[in-house]
Amino acid sequence: MMLFVALRYSLAQGGTDWDATVADVATIVLYLGTILGCLHWLSNLIAATSPLRRMNYLTIVVFKGVFLLVGALGLVKITIWINTWTPAPELDRHYNELTQSLLDSSSTQVLLAYFVWVRLCLAFFEQMVLLVGSRNLLNMGLGNYHRPRQEERVFLFIDMVGSTAHAEVLGDFQFSRLVQDCFDLLSGCVTRQHGEIYRYIGDAAMISWDLNPSRNLEHSLDLYHEFVQLISWHKDYFEEQYGFVPRFKGAVHGGRVMTAVVGVNKQEISYFSDVINTLARLQDQCGPLKKNLLISGQIRHRLGDNPNYQLEAIGPMRLKGKQHEVEVYAVTAPSTAVAPGSFDPRF
Repeated sequence: MMLFVALRYSLAQGGTDWDATVADVATIVLYLGTILGCLHWLSNLIAATSPLRRMNYLTIVVFKGVFLLVGALGLVKITIWINTWTPAPELDRHYNELTQSLLDSSSTQVLLAYFVWVRLCLAFFEQMVLLVGSRNLLNMGLGNYHRPRQEERVFLFIDMVGSTAHAEVLGDFQFSRLVQDCFDLLSGCVTRQHGEIYRYIGDAAMISWDLNPSRNLEHSLDLYHEFVQLISWHKDYFEEQYGFVPRFKGAVHGGRVMTAVVGVNKQEISYFSDVINTLARLQDQCGPLKKNLLISGQIRHRLGDNPNYQLEAIGPMRLKGKQHEVEVYAVTAPSTAVAPGSFDPRF
């Protein structure tokens, strides 16, 4: 709104026949900007919590643009109507003239076109962030990983238990909806635990954090147990829709990785390291060991004396395809429950 008002009056031919103070301009900017900002937020809320979130990106972008257009038309009419019954028009002359000049028939079309264009650009940007992730989009835009860089990261790999049998019973369509519902819950956990979705692999997902802050190690464990708790809270929904409550097993490992942008026509940021292979092999041991969450010895040592989780030493294991044994620990239970405020209202 500041940009539009500044351009509207700096480029106006012949100027105006009245004086507009800085306070007048600030008032109209705050008034229109605040209401339109609320419309922007409301359109995002509707798109995120309604069946629209299942639709394609173009439909969502168009909806956000049309929503703001209708809201802006209503705002223009209400503003002009309010100015017709002001109790002291002589005291509000400057503000009324400024408002009428901004919202008159000739400039209203430009104003609405400006609103819709900005909203469509923001909606497109929001969908790009959802598609590739805010961190990935920023780093790709800045070209940070066009040359491989070494980083230290921790990864959580979670996978649905018995997914092959579930897919055979449910069919492809219902099973894909099951995965969508599970990962909808997961996305909220990732946001609250400050993680980044690295990759979805069918019914599995890999989440990463920077390894340097020690708190991120706890985030990786908190995320898994929060996710499991949320699924448990929604058990009635899953039983009604699919006939069972899905279970997930997971593994946590970290270390040095090489990070680089790969691809030409479709680019993504990928991690290259033995850490990823070890993580996958470690997660494969959840079934044979009958454990829900395993962590490597490297992660166990970095955690130190962590009172938040009960850890059980499994001992050194030779994982498939690995030459050296890896210390394995099982996370048996958290000492604290997930906060009730994490409940997702979209189901």
